[in-house]
Amino acid sequence: MKKKTGVIIGAVGGGLALATAGFMYGMSGFVMQGRRQTLEEAYEWQRARYDTTFYENAEKVRYEVEGDGGYILHAELLINPEPTTKYVILTHGHTDNRMGSLKYSAMYMRLGFNCLIYDLRGHGENAEHIVTFGLLEAADLKCLIEDTRKRYPDLTMLGLHGESLGAATSVTCMKYKPEVDFVVADCGFADIENVLHHISVLGPLSRYSVALTNLGVKLRYHYTFDEMRPIDSLDENEIPILFMHGEDDNFILPENSKRMFERTKGVKMFHTIPGAVHAGSVLKDPETYEKYVKEFLGSI
Repeated sequence: MKKKTGVIIGAVGGGLALATAGFMYGMSGFVMQGRRQTLEEAYEWQRARYDTTFYENAEKVRYEVEGDGGYILHAELLINPEPTTKYVILTHGHTDNRMGSLKYSAMYMRLGFNCLIYDLRGHGENAEHIVTFGLLEAADLKCLIEDTRKRYPDLTMLGLHGESLGAATSVTCMKYKPEVDFVVADCGFADIENVLHHISVLGPLSRYSVALTNLGVKLRYHYTFDEMRPIDSLDENEIPILFMHGEDDNFILPENSKRMFERTKGVKMFHTIPGAVHAGSVLKDPETYEKYVKEFLGSI
C-alpha cells in the first residue's frame, strides 16, 4: 500500500513539475515574443481612425540604422513641408510598428519638426527578436540618436516621443545621458512587473504566476523583470520630460507615469487626458494633447 501511495505521489509530483515547466515556457514566450503587426495592418488601423493624408503626401526618406550590436533598424524620415532644423524621434508601442507613430507625427509637423519614425527591434520590417521591455530597445535608440545627429548636422533641436513600450524605451534611454533636448513619454510603464501583476487573470495568484514567468524568462532568454525598470534610469536625469497618460488606461495604470514624474529631476510635467484608454490620449482629445505638448516645449 505504501509503495502504491508513493507511486501516486510521485506521479502527481511529476505531473505538477511538468505543468509548471510548461507554464514557465509558454508564458515566457508569450510575454517576450507575441504577434507583431505588419506595416499594412498597422497603417489600416491608423487610417480608419484619423486623417492620414499628411503621411501620404509627405516627402519621405527611408533608410537603415545600425542599432546595438549591429542590429539593423528600419527608419523613415517625414520631412516637414516648411524647412526646419528641429527633429523628433518617435517610438511606437509593443506589437505595433512605425505606422503607430503617425498619430503623433502630424502634431509635430505642425509644431515645426521633421519626424523620424522607426521600427523597434523585432517589429515592423526588422529581423525577428524578443522584446526586452526597454533594455535593448533603449540601446538601439541611443544609436539612432547618434546617427541622427551625424546624418543631420544642421539640427538645432532633437526630441524623443514614445508611446507605451516606446515611452518606456525613451525613459530607459535616459541612463545613457543622450544628447536630446526633451522627451514626451505617453502611457509608459515604470516597471514591467507591476503591469504583469495588474493584467494577470489569476488575481491573488498573480505574484506566483509572474514569478514563474520571470524564472522562465531568465532560463530561456537570460533577462529578468528586475532589470526592466525604466524608472531606475531617472535618478540622475535632468533632460526635460513631459509625462502623458489616459485617465481610463486600465492596461498600464496612470500611476506609472506619476511615479516616474516624481522620480526625475529638472523640468517636468505630468498631464492626464479624461476618458482616454491605453495609447488613446491623442485620439480622444487631440487639441488638448497638442496644447500640453506645445506648453511643454515652450517651457524648455
